[in-house]
Amino acid sequence: MTDPSKPWDGELVRKWLERRLEASRLDQAAADRRGYEAQDEYDKAAAEEWVCRALKSAECTNDQAALAKRLKELIGQDEYQATGIYDDVRFERHVRGHLRKLAKMTKANEGFEKTLRYQ
Repeated sequence: MTDPSKPWDGELVRKWLERRLEASRLDQAAADRRGYEAQDEYDKAAAEEWVCRALKSAECTNDQAALAKRLKELIGQDEYQATGIYDDVRFERHVRGHLRKLAKMTKANEGFEKTLRYQ
């Protein structure tokens, strides 16, 4: 699962999750100010925040296999509870999309070094 030339870095993963959490909050605020036409963008940013919150403080970030297992469990969930979103179905679709993206990053052990706000 891991590239032998690049060991798993749990600290880097937590830093990436923290940065994405901050960026998603800023994106939600910007979408909220734009109003009705930005409801999808708000739900997308809220979904990213939900994913980052669910994984940020979890001990599974220290181990690549444990994080992959946790992501698989979250993808298999039927519902994702959140308040303040506009469309539950759209929100859940975005949550699953973010979880799949993270699962691919975890499997390949790459992408966590990209900590800029816009990805």
